[in-house]
Amino acid sequence: MRRRQRTAAFPLHRHSLPQMAIDGILVAAAYFLAYRLRFDQGLPERYDDLLKATVGWTVAISLVVFAAFRLYHRWWRYTRQADLVSIAQAVTVATLAVAGFVALFKPVTASSRQAGDVAVSLPTGVIAMFFLLALMFVGGARFIAHAVYERQPLASFRGTRGERGVLIVGAGDGGQLVLREILRNPELGLLPLGFVDDDPLKQGQRIQGVKVLGTTGADFAEVLEEVGPQEVMIAVPSAPGTLRARIVRECRLKGIQVRTLPTVFELLQTGGNVVRQVREVQVEDVLGREPVVMDVEKFGRYLNGERVMVTGAGGSIGSELCRQIARITPQALILLDHAEDNLFTIQRELIEERHVHQDGLATVLADCKDGERMREVFKRYRPTVVFHAAAYKHVGLMELNPVEAVSNNSIATRLLARLAGELGVNRFVLVSTDKAVSPATVMGASKALAEYAIEAAADRWPQTQYSAVRFGNVLGSSGSVVPIFRRQIARGGPVTVTDPRMKRYFMTIPEAVQLILRSGNLKGTGTGGRASGSEIYVLDMGEPVEIMQLARDMIELSGLRPEKDIAIEVIGRRPGEKLDEELFNPFELVQPTPVERISRAERLPMDSQQVEAMFNEIQLLVLEGDAAALAVKVAELSAVNRAAAAE
Repeated sequence: MRRRQRTAAFPLHRHSLPQMAIDGILVAAAYFLAYRLRFDQGLPERYDDLLKATVGWTVAISLVVFAAFRLYHRWWRYTRQADLVSIAQAVTVATLAVAGFVALFKPVTASSRQAGDVAVSLPTGVIAMFFLLALMFVGGARFIAHAVYERQPLASFRGTRGERGVLIVGAGDGGQLVLREILRNPELGLLPLGFVDDDPLKQGQRIQGVKVLGTTGADFAEVLEEVGPQEVMIAVPSAPGTLRARIVRECRLKGIQVRTLPTVFELLQTGGNVVRQVREVQVEDVLGREPVVMDVEKFGRYLNGERVMVTGAGGSIGSELCRQIARITPQALILLDHAEDNLFTIQRELIEERHVHQDGLATVLADCKDGERMREVFKRYRPTVVFHAAAYKHVGLMELNPVEAVSNNSIATRLLARLAGELGVNRFVLVSTDKAVSPATVMGASKALAEYAIEAAADRWPQTQYSAVRFGNVLGSSGSVVPIFRRQIARGGPVTVTDPRMKRYFMTIPEAVQLILRSGNLKGTGTGGRASGSEIYVLDMGEPVEIMQLARDMIELSGLRPEKDIAIEVIGRRPGEKLDEELFNPFELVQPTPVERISRAERLPMDSQQVEAMFNEIQLLVLEGDAAALAVKVAELSAVNRAAAAE
């Protein structure tokens, strides 16, 4: 790797010399005024001589000290309040250095009748006045420059033709950051009209010249009426979905565009000009739950130096796993998928946008159901950690194709879990689903079988740490209802809801992946309290969302009115579809983990030989393509679950 060049102790950039020249003048002025203010009746001759003899030294000493305290490492326009500490320290040291210089070198002497020639010392009053004046001049110059730069586009407050009036929601750090960017960049064409904030202490206050006009509560509608903004900008990255939804609804009634800062997670992932990152409010913003934010580099350190394989790497969950794992810099990242287009897309993204070196990236086009091919892949790339995200997710399609559902979701998982144990993989993490709980569909039953498969593998290969991560619907994934609603709205409706009482858990793809990665390093006691074995971790999904309300929110976010512009049609539940999804089986105990948003499902494991016998029967039916018999066998799994719950 290329070594960093060491920074010189006193670097002189192009902007340093003018700053030093101004500081020199200010220090000289402070030193001169300190004498004049101390001796307001007239400066005695010996102190006048001392002033003339030491003013040059005072300037030189001060500039050296200022440089040592790195006061010339930034433009004055970017001075912050935190820099005031450095300025105060530098002025203090410079003052003491000047006083020490005069005491040590005695540049001026005066005649005395009693003692003859005596060195003229620096009066205490002059020292104190010099410190205060220098601090005021040096610090003040920087903050004036900063204020001028910040307020340079003040003309925008007067408004020019074509500017859009903006009401900013949130007068905290996010809102102030947005305001500064608007003022610095008049080319954005935005005119700040005011803030709204729920903090009672901020009401009526002016922040950088812009007034806090009210709250987001009962008086929000009145503020919109009085101010008449063309746009409302939500500048609270951590704002709950309920607040965003309320603001969106109120603004839609008045035909006002609403945009929002990215969430905390998105801000951590990106960077740059904050205002340019402002985007339209999306359905993810109005879920009514706090987003999960974790430090990927910190909790993902266990992947450093590992050879990590992600199956289903081109899918919605798999591709995000690859993006976040790439940030942790494992020894090798192995992408495996049987869909050529998806695999090619994530490969190019990692190389071109995420700057992953090709030497540490392997792209494998293969089908997880192919035993010989998978054994070849495992032996060639020798993964030490496997995230198994490959799965069929569409419930309706799996009902029509039970053979493929069980073959891909269940038997392939059993195959990979066995290979992981046989070839010494350290960790194997299965991405499961809440539909595996009390399964009522083929897709749910196939994932429940997958969980049993890793339980059996953990019993046979205890040296491998097996776990499953169970969560609900993921916004934006291929199996999510959200893309379906978007397409229906785009073509003018109707939006179809199977039952107005239906509720589902939702989380974003980045949130789900963060928790999957975090779960991969958790160590428990094993399912059922065993000393070793598999674990089933369940992600905290918050409160379930009403699908009917989700449909209404998405229509409103599109700038349309539910039931007027876009119809909502109730079409009835599909076979096996539940009103409410669950995250735990009735026979499972909810146990805490060291991570706040992750729980563990503790249950008595099914006998591994019983699991093997069940899989052997199912595999035979899959090979024969007997969909009817397979459906009956899968239904038996639900009966087994119900019997376990009854016990």
